[in-house]
Amino acid sequence: MFRPLPLFIGLRYTRAKRRNHFISFISLTSMLGIALGVTALITVLSVMNGFEKELRVRMLGMSAHLVISAGNDGFNQWQELADSLKSQPHVIGIAPYIQGQAMLTYNESVQGALLQGIDPLKEPQVSQVTEKMLSGRLDNLKAGEFGVILGNELASSLGVEVGDKVSVVVPQATVTPVGVLPRMKRMTVQGIFSVGMHEYDSAFVLLHIADAATLLRLPEGHIHGLNLKLDDMFLAPRLSQQLREKLPMGYHSYDWTYRHANFFRAVKMEKTVMFVILTLIVAVAAFNIVSTLVMVVTDKQADIAILRTLGATPNMVMAIFIVQGTLIGVVGTLLGFLGGVSLALNIETLIPAIEHALDIQFLSPDVYYISDLPSDLQWLDVVKITLLSFLLSLLATLYPAWQAAQTQPAEALRYE
Repeated sequence: MFRPLPLFIGLRYTRAKRRNHFISFISLTSMLGIALGVTALITVLSVMNGFEKELRVRMLGMSAHLVISAGNDGFNQWQELADSLKSQPHVIGIAPYIQGQAMLTYNESVQGALLQGIDPLKEPQVSQVTEKMLSGRLDNLKAGEFGVILGNELASSLGVEVGDKVSVVVPQATVTPVGVLPRMKRMTVQGIFSVGMHEYDSAFVLLHIADAATLLRLPEGHIHGLNLKLDDMFLAPRLSQQLREKLPMGYHSYDWTYRHANFFRAVKMEKTVMFVILTLIVAVAAFNIVSTLVMVVTDKQADIAILRTLGATPNMVMAIFIVQGTLIGVVGTLLGFLGGVSLALNIETLIPAIEHALDIQFLSPDVYYISDLPSDLQWLDVVKITLLSFLLSLLATLYPAWQAAQTQPAEALRYE
């Protein structure tokens, strides 16, 4: 079977038992180092993708994919706007909302909160609050009954349970015979929810949209905005841009990436930094190939000289050692690929097993909102990592192979 001479000799050198075992040791170390680096890169990026995905899901559990608002004054012809938005592609849910700030008091406890007036029938179309109820039900909110649903941390800090009555104070004045007093209303706790995000669990108060309009003195039929849910959340920025060009003057449109822009920029920066740091592991292991090949070239000076006298060109000699070094990198990359993918796909079962065996917990639920170690393997990341590892290995072979090609037969064989 025909095989090119450089490939044949390069593979022969790789398989041969060398007289210098130290060279073999460095080759093995380089191979294992590349495998370890690739495994670490794939696993760490998968875990970071998993955390980002989990946080995104929790954020969007109470936050819409896209919001249309008209400032503090709100708007009243929202039914027509909602009907027109339903015809937009990818829009699968629309719900009105009213927002305002308030202070909740119970006995001697006082907490600031964000009021969110919702329609209990339409809200499940745009949020997951129904699935996150710890006690009570969303449809317990009835217009005119002034019931509220609190986040579990807010309820805990106030010391209230379902059925208790809390005083809700809004920053609007009421003129009375004894002077100007803030507006206050006694409301009944109808439920408690938990979405796993401190931002919502510690400050959100849900009430019926009609009660919110009454409390905040909005004109009849007025709302502050519309929450939209899409079948693909990543289409929200593009759709938001399209709506901004079509909406009447005074209306605003913004998506979830804008509302949480700083957070997702921080996550992206962390992923980039981790990628660079862990790539250095692969780079160090890959450039150990330089040491290996330099010693191999020195050890094979006589062989190179004989090949040159038999007609081998400098390019052929260079190709021989490129094949040998690249093979080390390819084997290490494949081992790292198999190890990284296997670890990333099974880390959610492997970590609990380790925790159970060692009787420890890496992420305590008392401290962290995400107590499990999520993993989201993205094949594009895997392809980038394996290609990067292969290219670093290939680059590491060029200088030693070039040095081998510069060997002068007469000089190499002088003392043989």
